[in-house]
Amino acid sequence: MLWPMIAIALGFLGLVVLAFFAVRVFVEVRRLGAQVAETSRKISVAANDLERAAADMSRTGREVL
Repeated sequence: MLWPMIAIALGFLGLVVLAFFAVRVFVEVRRLGAQVAETSRKISVAANDLERAAADMSRTGREVL
């Protein structure tokens, strides 16, 4: 009777450890998603700035010619 009880306890302990790591992975995935969203927003802003600068430069080039 001792060995089945130890096996059940170890199985339960294993599930607790797996649940703990699942929560940690979930939290890190959410953090990574937030970082990706922020970086995407920054890239979009930089692309818009670059497009605006290129348009200004092309206008300036036409005025010189």
